[in-house]
Amino acid sequence: MRSSELDYDLPQELVAQHPVEPRDASRLLVHDRSTGETRHRSFRELPGELDGHLVVVNDTRVVPARLALRRASGGAVEVLLLEHLGGDRWEALARPSRRLRAGEVLTARDEDSAAPAAPSAGDGAACDDQSRASVTLAVDLGGGRWEVLLDGTLGGGLPLPPYIHEAPADPERYQTVYAAHAGSAAAPTAGLHFTPGLLAQVDHERVTLHVGLDTFRPLTAERLDEHELHGERYSVTPRAWARIERADRVLAVGTTTTRVLETLARGAPLEGRSHLFVTPGFAFRRVDALLTNFHLPRTTLLALVMAFAGVERTRELYALAIRERYRFYSFGDAILIL
Repeated sequence: MRSSELDYDLPQELVAQHPVEPRDASRLLVHDRSTGETRHRSFRELPGELDGHLVVVNDTRVVPARLALRRASGGAVEVLLLEHLGGDRWEALARPSRRLRAGEVLTARDEDSAAPAAPSAGDGAACDDQSRASVTLAVDLGGGRWEVLLDGTLGGGLPLPPYIHEAPADPERYQTVYAAHAGSAAAPTAGLHFTPGLLAQVDHERVTLHVGLDTFRPLTAERLDEHELHGERYSVTPRAWARIERADRVLAVGTTTTRVLETLARGAPLEGRSHLFVTPGFAFRRVDALLTNFHLPRTTLLALVMAFAGVERTRELYALAIRERYRFYSFGDAILIL
């Protein structure tokens, strides 16, 4: 499949800049694959759309991973911490990366510094960083990725996507209400619609996948099978997997949850890294229904939705959502595919 087949045109005014209040007031487009019926709901009506499904959520928590730093020369650098490698070691994105050298120490910018803001690291809005941490560039991993050493307390800005131009007044709006295990560089956005009360209305279980570079990195190869996945860390408790295995029907909340469940369904251990790349033609073994947001074109996330719903059906559903003025992307509305 060519990456260009994941393109579509979206009016910019449909890119949601702010989350709705309350969380479950967002809209929900429901499509039933067995009947072909499509209907428009609000998210708070989700429990009535389920038929004995076990709802599985990803309880990862976004870390304040965007750091506004400077070189010894005074040049501004933005560092996005992607994954904790243990101790003081992290995998990170750094921009601008071309002139950076291994061994450099990047320090926090002075509040009154005249240095210009660094270009975005590729997945977030401007940094509002109050961290006093410094970062040592240890190993150049290529493509703007570095292994770095963090000295100090992590306390940067939220790693918001680049199409969101203003951070929410309450940083918790970029966290799910069930976020528990810190480690993600982006939110599992399908879960942002749940309130504690709504979550209590559905039978649910938790898994953890720490969202990293693979989830939000756009496809640059001409064909999907040429795209390289770096993998993301996951963990599932034995109790949770036992419940998921024996459930009659499983609803995966988000593409990250889907990747965990389908990784385990293929015999993987309960803790590890998922390199699973779900593309059209994929045979789903454990996910029976998918709840997700509307995704950017030419991304692995949209490829997964096409694998689940069908390529042409996904295009039809996205076209319908655009006509009906649904809100798109991280703070946008959701789609339920049964």
